[in-house]
Amino acid sequence: MLRILAAFIFFTRLPFWRLAEVPAACFKNIVSHWALVGWLTAGLSVLVLYATSLILPPSVAILCAMITRLLITGCLHEDGLADFFDGFGGGTSRERILAIMKDSHIGSYGVIGLIFYFGLFYLLVSSLPIELAGCAILAGDPFCKGVSSMIINRLPYARKEEEAKNKTVYSRMTSREYVFSIICAFLPLLWLPQPVYLLAGIFPVITWYFLTSFMKRKIQGYTGDCCGATFLLSELSFYMGFVIIYQTI
Repeated sequence: MLRILAAFIFFTRLPFWRLAEVPAACFKNIVSHWALVGWLTAGLSVLVLYATSLILPPSVAILCAMITRLLITGCLHEDGLADFFDGFGGGTSRERILAIMKDSHIGSYGVIGLIFYFGLFYLLVSSLPIELAGCAILAGDPFCKGVSSMIINRLPYARKEEEAKNKTVYSRMTSREYVFSIICAFLPLLWLPQPVYLLAGIFPVITWYFLTSFMKRKIQGYTGDCCGATFLLSELSFYMGFVIIYQTI
């Protein structure tokens, strides 16, 4: 239970830390619970989406849902995405890429990357009816976190533990943690209104594979920023696949 609590403390800004004192060692095993945290972030985002859509235009409701998740997570993943774009966009060597990603300042690649990310996210989700958009978020957020969590099983950590931003290197999943992560990722797919929308799940898997292959070639591993970027880009590809299916059926 402490590992689950550690995951909610790390991946959200909600005051879960008040419930109990969590040993630092527990934070090494939080990635396998990432998809479970997605149940909370997706659920609260969709609650705000549906509630605000009753009194505001759908476009505003979607923005409110986006802001809700940003507030819940403290822009944790978006910060990683910006650093990812800066590092891989501006770095020409492994050492340079890692140095840029560790720098807390945002560069032009990070700014442009976030603009395109938020623009695509908003346009994709807003192209769906509100009810269907809610189903997509409820399924896409935890599923893509589950897919992205597998990065720690495929790649080693690219830095030494003492060089990590949060001074923690994630442990590879045990068989039990692997199964738990898969279950937490796949259960939310039950929110999908039709079986055909399950095909959207292929998109984040492909995105994960190419991103992790790219990281392996460039920096021979992953960082925390890579985890956040992998999740957001995988989720974006899920919504892209979802919209493609919606437009064709």
